[in-house]
Amino acid sequence: MHQMNQATPFDLNLLRVFQAVYVAGNVRRAAEKLGLSQPAVSHGLTRLRLRLKDPLFIRSPGGVTPTPRAHHFSAAVDAALAAVDASLGETLAFDPARSDRRFTLHMSDLGQGEFMPVLMAHLRVHAPGVRIEARQLPLDDVQPALDQRRIDLALGHLPDIQGTTHEQLIVDRYVLLLRRDHPFAAALGSAEASEALRYVVAQSHPEPEKALRRLGLADHIRLMLPHYSAVPEVVANTDLVAIIPRRPALRYAAHFPLATAEIQADLPALGIWAHWSWRAESDPGHRWLRQTLADLYRAGDGAGG
Repeated sequence: MHQMNQATPFDLNLLRVFQAVYVAGNVRRAAEKLGLSQPAVSHGLTRLRLRLKDPLFIRSPGGVTPTPRAHHFSAAVDAALAAVDASLGETLAFDPARSDRRFTLHMSDLGQGEFMPVLMAHLRVHAPGVRIEARQLPLDDVQPALDQRRIDLALGHLPDIQGTTHEQLIVDRYVLLLRRDHPFAAALGSAEASEALRYVVAQSHPEPEKALRRLGLADHIRLMLPHYSAVPEVVANTDLVAIIPRRPALRYAAHFPLATAEIQADLPALGIWAHWSWRAESDPGHRWLRQTLADLYRAGDGAGG
């Protein structure tokens, strides 16, 4: 439907005209279904044909036949109208127990491990039909995606996001993650350990790499990964160490032979926030999701230990 993204405002009613004719296969029957005159429906089709530069429907015995372009367009129209109808139905109220709404959330790999188990356990009981789609967008794309409502919320440590409405959910800090029997486990603060330690870093969280560079330890980075997902097994099976937020580090240490330790590096506290567009502020379903996340973490259900 990108062809319709033009400066001239688009009349949503044209989509309903198209859908009615496509389903009925007949302009007269579509007009009856819509409660419009046949000339009104024909006029609407003419406007849409001019906008899309396609005849859309060809006369045939008993009615009209969709063109290939109309067949392709129909799926997008159905999805768009379903989304609009669902949104209109929730304008005044949102019933999580009965809703099958889909919410799209941006979060990092660590964010998925933090939020998804807690949120999905809650939804299983209180909103079993609600669907969640988690994405990890390029950081430069997060704010435009919020503004365009391609995502509902962005969750995480996102200090470069500006102009959003936001609420803090978690305060965390970085720690060192290493295997329990690491040769320097008992002497991490020593000069010898500082010189000997070698690191794995993840590009999805750039702060640890920046800190190592500030400390003049850039050449101590032995492995760079796009995400943290492989870090626990790498650290458990090597002498490499990772600088990682405390909450996921404790989760990893509960499932792998790993330990955590405080680090001798000047790293800022990690504020984990929910960000959203002002355009979503009055959406009841969106408001329910924001409040649910805030309540889960304020109540401690999302505590990481």
